[in-house]
Amino acid sequence: METKSDAKPAAPNPVSDEASAAAEKAKETGNKAFAAGEFSAAVTAYTEAIKLNRTNHVYYSNRSASHGALKNWTKAAADARECIKMSPLFIKGYYRLVTALLELNQLDDALRAVRSGLQLDSSNPQLEKLLRQIKVRKAAEKKRQSANDAQVSASSGSSAKPRTADDAVAKEMMDLQEQFVATSREYNVVNANISKAQREQKVADLTRKELRGLDEGTKMYRGIGKMFVLSSHGECMKHLQSSIDVEKAAEKELMRKKDYLEKRRKSQQLNIQELTGSLVDRDNETQ
Repeated sequence: METKSDAKPAAPNPVSDEASAAAEKAKETGNKAFAAGEFSAAVTAYTEAIKLNRTNHVYYSNRSASHGALKNWTKAAADARECIKMSPLFIKGYYRLVTALLELNQLDDALRAVRSGLQLDSSNPQLEKLLRQIKVRKAAEKKRQSANDAQVSASSGSSAKPRTADDAVAKEMMDLQEQFVATSREYNVVNANISKAQREQKVADLTRKELRGLDEGTKMYRGIGKMFVLSSHGECMKHLQSSIDVEKAAEKELMRKKDYLEKRRKSQQLNIQELTGSLVDRDNETQ
């Protein structure tokens, strides 16, 4: 017989198809309410969805966002934590949690949460932006503490100079600028390779059009590296089509990478602007 201490936690009851469908309907109601700015109604709808199906992490994520829109940050953080507990790979759960913890000024917890998220997606622009905000806030908090320490030292007659947090922000700015330069360099290389792929396609296509005007029995030489191989008309046409297909595939992949790098550059630019603005704001505070 199993004792209470030996008993394993009961597995969640399976959700029936009817309950799952009703939960999805409640979620859709919540989505519409959220889109309309009716956040309290959205919370009610997502709560109904959770009652019907407690195994879907998206419901907790959506309710967290609704609580956040109502400035109920403690509840937003609780739902985000439940979302992550249920689906540790769901990046949006970390975004919800870090946003709520920032608003609650729980900076150390926010830093741990954002780092956990970045371990899953190291280049997520939303989490990177939140990380910058956390570091700026922590630096500002450290500067205020240094100023308080300086006042205490002055009142006690101590001549020790207070430590400043501006160095930390300046280092953060330098790191971000280096990342931006590296991303821009990679972006330029990708752009150059796209142009190269497009040129190769154009040359192959022009050559193919020229060959169409020749008799199919014409023998010709096809370049392979530094060598030329006697080939038939059909072999050359097939080779040119293959080259076009390869370059098209390469161009498509490079365009995907270009889009990614473009978004990353914009995210880094915004982060630099935010850091610059925070430094200006704090300088104004001390004038």
